[in-house]
Amino acid sequence: MTKKYKLYQIDSFTKAKFTGNPAGVITNADGLTTDDMQKIARELNNSETAFMFSSNSDEYDVYIRFFTPIKEVPICGHATIAAHYARAIENKLDASRVYHKTGVGILPVDIEKEDNDYKIVMTQGNIEFGSIIDGANKKTLLSALNISNDDLLENYEMQIVSTGHSKVMIGIKSIEILNKMKPNYDELSKLSRIINCNGYYVFTINSQDSDILIHGRMFAPAIGINEDPVTGNANGPLGAYLVHHNMIKHNNSLFRFKAKQGEAMKRPGIIEVEVKIEDKEPVEVKVLGNAVIIFKSELSLEN
Repeated sequence: MTKKYKLYQIDSFTKAKFTGNPAGVITNADGLTTDDMQKIARELNNSETAFMFSSNSDEYDVYIRFFTPIKEVPICGHATIAAHYARAIENKLDASRVYHKTGVGILPVDIEKEDNDYKIVMTQGNIEFGSIIDGANKKTLLSALNISNDDLLENYEMQIVSTGHSKVMIGIKSIEILNKMKPNYDELSKLSRIINCNGYYVFTINSQDSDILIHGRMFAPAIGINEDPVTGNANGPLGAYLVHHNMIKHNNSLFRFKAKQGEAMKRPGIIEVEVKIEDKEPVEVKVLGNAVIIFKSELSLEN
C-alpha cells in the first residue's frame, strides 16, 4: 500500500526566500518509522527535518520528532517554527496557542497572525547552565575555532547552556573576527565527545545603537551540521546566559533582543528572543520567527 506524505521545504526566521534557515517538514507523518524519518532527513539534507504526528492525548495537539541528516535530536528551533507555520497554513488557523510534544517534553507554541500571515512563538525547554569550558578544553576549543584568547570578550565565560539542546556560548570582540572564522570541524567534533555538547555558538554584541543586538555563527559538526544558518536553540540559551551573568540591562521582568545569524553563509535571518526574569534570574525563554514556504510536494512511500 502506498501512502502519500505532505512534504514542505520552509525557510525560517525570514520572509525572503533562500535566506534564513531551511527545514524540511512532513505534516502527516503517521506511519513513518524511525528509519524512514532518518532516510528522509538524510535525503533532504537540511540541518533538521520535522515530522508531525497526530496526538493520542488530551495534553498536546501534535507530536513532533526532529532529525538531522545523521541523527535524531530532542528539539530544534527553526524546524519548530517551520512545522507550525506549515500546520497553520494547512489548517487556516486563527491566532491561538497549541501544545506540542517534543523530546524535551510538552511545550506551548503561539500562533500569531499579522498581515495575513503568521509569526510563530516557540516557548523553549527548561533553562540549564552547564560546565564552564576552561583549561585544556578551552585551549582545544580556541584552536579548533582558529581564534585566540585575545579575540574573546572579557569576563564572558565559555559555558554550556541549554533550553532543550545544549550549546557552548563563546563571546568574541567583533563581527570581523566572527565572519572570518574558519573552524576545524573534526576538532570540534572530537571536543563534543569530551564535553558532551554538540553545538558551539560564537557571538558578538553590537555596541552600536542598533535594532540588532547579536550577530552569531553556530557550529555542530558532531551531529552533521558544520554550520547552521539561524539557530533558535542557540539564541534562546544565549538570552538566558546574558541575564544570568548580568551582561545586559533589563527591567527585572523581561529582556528582549534580536539576533542576526547566517551572514557568513549568505543565508541571513533574524530571530527575536524574549527572556522572562524573576529575582534577576532567567526563568523562561521564547523565540519568535517568521517563515516562508519554498515548495510543497508529495512523497509517496510503500508501507
